[in-house]
Amino acid sequence: LSPGLCAAKGAGMTGALRAVMVLAALAACSPTDVADKVGRRAAETVVLPVVSKYLPGPQADTATRCIIDNASADDIQTLSRDVGVVAGSSTVASVLRMAATPATAACLAGAGVPALAAPIGATL
Repeated sequence: LSPGLCAAKGAGMTGALRAVMVLAALAACSPTDVADKVGRRAAETVVLPVVSKYLPGPQADTATRCIIDNASADDIQTLSRDVGVVAGSSTVASVLRMAATPATAACLAGAGVPALAAPIGATL
């Protein structure tokens, strides 16, 4: 066998191995995991506009991630119902409640993001 042929065979084996690993990873995803990820992505679109009233740009993004990552499945389901509409007072209250949980507060502190306080521009 020529060295070129062996190199080509090796490349094919690497590609095949990579394909098998990708298929194994996909098979490990359960429908529940996929639904949870989709729900969390949808909830992000509800949380970010609320958090943006309390924190500027990058801090709002980080806080949103902390809130979503630490939200319960029930919270995510509730938030996902508000996709595409302006958050009302109950949604804002839910987001603030979630932001105040110990796990989310620890995430915010660890990222150097202050706890949510008065909205930007609000007078106290």
